Amino acid sequence: MGDQMRFIVEKLNQEPFRKSYNLISFDSLESLQLLQLLSDVLGEIDPKHAVDIREELPEQTAKRMLSLLGILKYKPPGNVSDLSAFRQGLVTGSKPVIHPVLHWLLQRTNELKKRAYLARFLVKLEVPAEFLQDDTVADINKQYEELIEAFKNLHKEHEQLKTSGFSTAEIRRDINAMEEEKDQLVKRVERLKRRVETVQNHQRMLEIARQLRLEKEREESLAQQKQEQKSQLFHAEQRLQRAQLQLKEMQDAVADSKPESLMKKLEEEINFNSYLVTEKLPRELESKKTSVYFLQKVVAEPAMTQSDLTALESEINEVNAQMNQLIEKRMMKYEPTDSKFSMYRQQASIISRKKEAKAEELQAAKEEMSILERQVQQKSSQAHELEGSEVLTEDEFKQYVNKLRSKNTLYKKKRLEIAEITAECGILQRTEELLKQHHEAIQQQLQATEEKKGISGYSYTQEELERVSAVKSEMDEMKGQTLDNMSEMVKKLNAVVAEKKASLAPVIKELRQLRQKCQELTQERDEKKIQYDSCAAVFENNCLFLEKEVEELQEQCWFKEKDYHYLNCLKRSLEVQLQRAKEEMKAYVSPDPQQRRKTIREQYTRIIQEQENLGKKLREKQKVVRESHGPNMKQMKMWQDFEQLMECKRECFQKQQNQAAIGQVIQEGGKERLVL
Repeated sequence: MGDQMRFIVEKLNQEPFRKSYNLISFDSLESLQLLQLLSDVLGEIDPKHAVDIREELPEQTAKRMLSLLGILKYKPPGNVSDLSAFRQGLVTGSKPVIHPVLHWLLQRTNELKKRAYLARFLVKLEVPAEFLQDDTVADINKQYEELIEAFKNLHKEHEQLKTSGFSTAEIRRDINAMEEEKDQLVKRVERLKRRVETVQNHQRMLEIARQLRLEKEREESLAQQKQEQKSQLFHAEQRLQRAQLQLKEMQDAVADSKPESLMKKLEEEINFNSYLVTEKLPRELESKKTSVYFLQKVVAEPAMTQSDLTALESEINEVNAQMNQLIEKRMMKYEPTDSKFSMYRQQASIISRKKEAKAEELQAAKEEMSILERQVQQKSSQAHELEGSEVLTEDEFKQYVNKLRSKNTLYKKKRLEIAEITAECGILQRTEELLKQHHEAIQQQLQATEEKKGISGYSYTQEELERVSAVKSEMDEMKGQTLDNMSEMVKKLNAVVAEKKASLAPVIKELRQLRQKCQELTQERDEKKIQYDSCAAVFENNCLFLEKEVEELQEQCWFKEKDYHYLNCLKRSLEVQLQRAKEEMKAYVSPDPQQRRKTIREQYTRIIQEQENLGKKLREKQKVVRESHGPNMKQMKMWQDFEQLMECKRECFQKQQNQAAIGQVIQEGGKERLVL
């Protein structure tokens, strides 16, 4: 609420209202001041409503504001549920009613100005049906409706021109620039003509130049035709490639197929198309027609208030309660023979619904497949235009991509292994070189020492003996350990097997009993499942049948309610017309002249008589004007000539006075010179 008041105050302080309100001063406004403020805002939207509310009655003010708010399509907020309460709050100037209206109006002032402007010309006048029986009134009403349609079209064109981006200033500038260019071209052509005229045989040269221009134009047209032929040839080649591809696909599809399979496919397609034509499409068309008919009926009905909606909801609840009672009574009177037939009917309805769903899915899949095929053709044509080579199919492209991926993975793996091996090889080569150098240095030292001691070759023999003894001792140890391990392993395995046998004996015995029990329970469970499935199918069929029946009853109830409201509204309108006719007849046959004077017939007769008298007076006046037109024009011409004559006399008199004054001045000057 605070944001709403802040927005209203902010908008009222701006143009074009220029109020100096704050939240406190705006909240402290009285009801009469609030109503005047609302009237000012409505007057800004529609100038006809810029009035002082002190000069009119509160009922007139409320009626005027309600009519404009109705034209502007204002809907009271949720807290004002009753139209009479809203009207009462508008008459008394209640803040909970005025503030939302001001907030709504100030939010969309420009849009509402446009709507109010259009309402002046598009809100039709209500003419009673009995008056439309008169040919003159009917013709005038038809012209009135045609003018409204013409105004709609003109307004649409005006809005389109406003939003099209063109402006008169730009168009004028373009026209001026084009005129200047035209003038320059005309001048250049004239200069060239003057220059050419001095040349000998200029006519022959002009003819040759014209022929040259024609030949160039012909050459351009031939080049364009050649380009068009090339493009047509390219498109024809593309179509040929597509046709060849389709032929190849069809041949591949037919190569592995048999006549029986082809006939089966054709029969399935024929059955599907016949189902669509005979069952699905007529049903959908009928449902669409029914929905359109009911929507037209809803549109033709008058607008409903909140009280009407609550009454309808209460009636719907009552009808639902009656339906439930009828369903209960029918369930009580349910017979077994009917139940069998109903079960078959329900199964048939379930199968038909599943059939419809599958048909819709198949149709959607076919549409999607056709769209994808068109996209594939477009992409293949684009790729052919870009690359100029044959486009791979989907399977070939997938195989090519998979082969590339596998080769790429293998290449990366091998390259990584090569890098690792290369690095390791470098390290080992360096290590080997270092070890060889170290070994050579040690061997040289050892040989030098042995030669000094006189026992050369001793180290080599010692190393060989140590190596052989070490190998023999390792082999002996390995044999002994292997025998010991094998004997221990055999003992452990025997002990474990004995323990497992002893521990598993009661478990195996119990397992046999449990297996037998499991078989019995499994058999019992299968029997129960079969019973459950049958019961569930029956209940599901019953529920579907009841739901369908409820839907049909609700639909019938809705239809009946619509017919009832339509007939009720028609009855009310006929009663009003009948009441008006009775009052008219009563006033027409009444002996009281004052009462008869109030009848519509007398009023229109009096208006027609007044208009005829006025037309008669105007015709007489026109006749008098026509008769006196010629003499009056002659008299006016004479007065104009007289006025020109008097003007000439005045000018001559002024010239004569000026000449006399000049002569007098000259004479006085001569006398003064003589005196001197």
